Amino acid sequence: MDYKEIFSVTLILFSVIDILGAIPVIIQIRQREGRIHAETATVISAILMVGFLFIGQIILNLFGLDVASFALAGAIIIFIIAMEMILGITLIKDDPDAKGTGSIVPLAFPIIAGAGTLSTILSLRAVYEEWNILVGITLNLVIVYIVLRASTWLELKIGKPGFAVLRRVFGVILLAIAVKIVKNNFTTT
Repeated sequence: MDYKEIFSVTLILFSVIDILGAIPVIIQIRQREGRIHAETATVISAILMVGFLFIGQIILNLFGLDVASFALAGAIIIFIIAMEMILGITLIKDDPDAKGTGSIVPLAFPIIAGAGTLSTILSLRAVYEEWNILVGITLNLVIVYIVLRASTWLELKIGKPGFAVLRRVFGVILLAIAVKIVKNNFTTT
């Protein structure tokens, strides 16, 4: 176990996951769904991240996909969420029969374990030991769980006016992330 590698992996994943930046989205999902299922979102995120660490490239190859295509698909979802936040509209309509799924989509995927996180994990695998990546993923999931559990408290502290401002600011940030993903993965032939 290399503590320097663990620290590096943890910081890289923390910046890519950006759970603190996702607080407005988390609060919005909780308001729409009634509650956040922190355990479910964390476990599903863990399964996606750890699974992608070991078999991500195989899964993409199975479907004839590359990391860039996967990242672009995630960018489209992030773009839609950003537009909802900025414009205060609903583009993704709720399915009345699917109440309680917000902790899985869009929270676990693509907000926590999205295309950026999963493709980063694939990239980290080329540089760091798998065990150190697993520890880094676990440390990030602990932070994610704490933030998800504290969403009600955070909303009370932020308040409605603060939440409205944060929602739009982070909507613009999410939009910029979507544009960056597209820009980084757009290839001309």
